[in-house]
Amino acid sequence: MLRDYVPVLLMMLVGLGFGVFAVVASTYLGPNRKSRVKKETYECGMTTIGAAYVQTPIKYYVVALLFLVFDLECAFLYPWAVHFKSLGLFGLVEMVIFMVILFVCYVYVWKKGALEWE
Repeated sequence: MLRDYVPVLLMMLVGLGFGVFAVVASTYLGPNRKSRVKKETYECGMTTIGAAYVQTPIKYYVVALLFLVFDLECAFLYPWAVHFKSLGLFGLVEMVIFMVILFVCYVYVWKKGALEWE
């Protein structure tokens, strides 16, 4: 049984070895010219006017998290669709319940105003 995993382990070691080799080789073989300009922060080549730090509104993070949650829930539809015939009526009822819960959550988020970008 463990013999089945030997090729996987071998491929992992080859991948890890190549990654380590590439980093070490580029460190020793690549050019290494240090200067004051290379140590400065690069921001599109223009000098900054005012503060370089701008606060991101919390609304951005709320929308991003909601997108992740709903996107992840929609990803659960793919395995169900693949095995739809073998699940029968039980699988259909379970997916309808899942979709109702998803829709209720969507309506709740909509009513709370979390999807409005103002």
